[in-house]
Amino acid sequence: MTDGARPATPAGTTTRDAATHCPYCALQCAMTLRQRGQRVEVLPRQFPTNLGGLCQKGWTAAELLDHPERLTTPLLRDTDGQLRPADWDAALDRVAEGIRDVADRHGRDAVAVFGGGGLTNEKAYALGKFARVALGTRHIDYNGRWCMSSAAAAGLRAFGVDRGLPFPVADLGRAQTVLMVGANPAETMPPLMRHLTEQRRRGGRLIVVDPRLTATARQADLHLQPLPGTDLAMANALLHIALTEGLLDRAYVAERTTGFDEVRRTVAGYWPAEVERLSGVPVADLEATVRALAGVDRAVIVTARGAEQHAKGVDTVTAYINLALALGLPGRPGSGYGCLTGQGNGQGGREHGQKADQLPGYRRIDDPVARAHVAGVWGVDPDSLPGPGVPAYQLLDSLGTATGPKAMLVFGSNPVVSAPRAARITSRLRDLDLLVVADFVRSETAELADVVLPVAQWAEEDGTMTNLEGRVLRRRALREPPPGVRTDLDILATLATRLQGRAPSYRFPDSRGPRQTGFPTEPREWFEELRRASAGGPADYAGVSWERIEADTGVFWPCPDPDGPDSPRLFADGFPTPDGRARFRAVTHRPAAEPVCAEYPLHFTTGRVLAQYQSGAQTRRVEALRRAAPGGFVELHPDLADRLGVTEGQPVRVVSRRGELCAPARLSPTIRPDTVFAPFHWPGAARANSVTNDALDPVSGMPEFKICAVRLEPA
Repeated sequence: MTDGARPATPAGTTTRDAATHCPYCALQCAMTLRQRGQRVEVLPRQFPTNLGGLCQKGWTAAELLDHPERLTTPLLRDTDGQLRPADWDAALDRVAEGIRDVADRHGRDAVAVFGGGGLTNEKAYALGKFARVALGTRHIDYNGRWCMSSAAAAGLRAFGVDRGLPFPVADLGRAQTVLMVGANPAETMPPLMRHLTEQRRRGGRLIVVDPRLTATARQADLHLQPLPGTDLAMANALLHIALTEGLLDRAYVAERTTGFDEVRRTVAGYWPAEVERLSGVPVADLEATVRALAGVDRAVIVTARGAEQHAKGVDTVTAYINLALALGLPGRPGSGYGCLTGQGNGQGGREHGQKADQLPGYRRIDDPVARAHVAGVWGVDPDSLPGPGVPAYQLLDSLGTATGPKAMLVFGSNPVVSAPRAARITSRLRDLDLLVVADFVRSETAELADVVLPVAQWAEEDGTMTNLEGRVLRRRALREPPPGVRTDLDILATLATRLQGRAPSYRFPDSRGPRQTGFPTEPREWFEELRRASAGGPADYAGVSWERIEADTGVFWPCPDPDGPDSPRLFADGFPTPDGRARFRAVTHRPAAEPVCAEYPLHFTTGRVLAQYQSGAQTRRVEALRRAAPGGFVELHPDLADRLGVTEGQPVRVVSRRGELCAPARLSPTIRPDTVFAPFHWPGAARANSVTNDALDPVSGMPEFKICAVRLEPA
């Protein structure tokens, strides 16, 4: 109903509300869930991030709770190869026996865990502990490795800390200039555009860097449209211009940074005219961008997946951080550099232990002091903790091989659709002796599993999430899970009990006395342990209590003291580095891992569309979203279509060295003629990741999703 009227509630019908947050992106828009009888509706809620707004995905999120395809019983694969319903004891026995068998034959590292950036903080923390204590394996990573890992690595080496936005998102609305590189929030997190609308209303300038004229770029004052893979060269050229025009904040550079001299020498060679020939972006636009950033008091530079999902993603982000530091932006009121985190808990999900190289609190797993602290909280010998594992793609690509894991447990991810070189990863998953998938529907990955475990959805469990600003939020349950459905925490606790005889001896203290397993089922118990485990680490949650979150609009980490302030803005008084200074790092442009050639003459890039999300396992099952975006497509320039004899809507095939996708052509004069684009939400013939390149960033392990060489032909 568009006039705000609500249908009358039948007499005697119970109404229940839960103030919570959207299950999709990292903006974590505030909403209220209202249950009237059996019907659940979504109401927008005023909050500093979404300002009372929701996108179409948020409005329809409750439709998944009672979806007819929802799983309510475990599934086991029979000897005839079919997934059939089973009871929980049979399913969990199969999992525990399979883990024991694989570990006995091949060692503990033969069992792996793969998590997700949508899991709550408590589940991400529990998953990391489960892998390292109950399983004793080093092999754990998560799909967030493909989201923010390049920006995280760049932020760590420049600032000493990784927090997507080191300032509240509301600062975007007050900035006089915003430069967005590879970000399209108008489609990926639409309520954020309210802040950019406010920025424009105040007379600010929005500059967008993107090879496509996206919905965000259409609202920009200036759109820079580079060749995919040339963002790093552009950033160095921008800093070159700032140097030659005397636009640097020299006092800031001298007092608050180190390493600038080497950067100065490096960018001296990035003449704007040369970069124009490389990227296709006019020198005049590069100059206008630098002057818009340097000529105001409040300026913000933001990067996202378009700049980061490259085999040189860490260096590309570093180049934009160098520009921000040279202009004196980080720590200046109303200014800074930040990254738009993608997945719902992409920030918190990487802070507390499901990354291959990290322990809770963003501690390094190879740091003896960090190991001792976390082992003390867990009640284990530090020497019993495994060492670092390998990043997500290497982990998946090793499955079933002579030296790789033979069993894997997947929570909150769908790599059959989301992994690069997806056909190869699908084959690797098939090679496993045991694949266990916890999900609420039969995702494409679940269809390959030996055991599928039905789990609760976001509206059926409490917990905390950490949004793109580092703001810790409360997720509140509206109702209990359906009969036959368990929470992820319950599954982990039950498996830990079944595996106890195979794990090191440890005890878990809580308010009700010691536990033998150390794996409670209540989210709040996990959160209290997470606070202790994170205490003193870079991502310190020790002072973040549930009561404190309830009393305010979330709490920003780091927050070490329950009675002290939190940290909505970082770097005002220094950086968390050994000398308190931010670190410049010289970086140089290098070509894409796979250059175009006569056989594969076009650049291929991927991204999202407004009505779908990630691998689409959720959004493709919502009728309104399916109508809005019913299937994949291939976007190409009309000139390219004319050369190939392709018409609007005609099926076309995009072919790379790794595979192909087939989808209808969508002609657009706003994309570069040398580039084709496809969204990555669909499986099957339209699966974009059948084509993408698995070349990896050497620092972050990020695959090169955003560019590879392809040819296009009518299908």
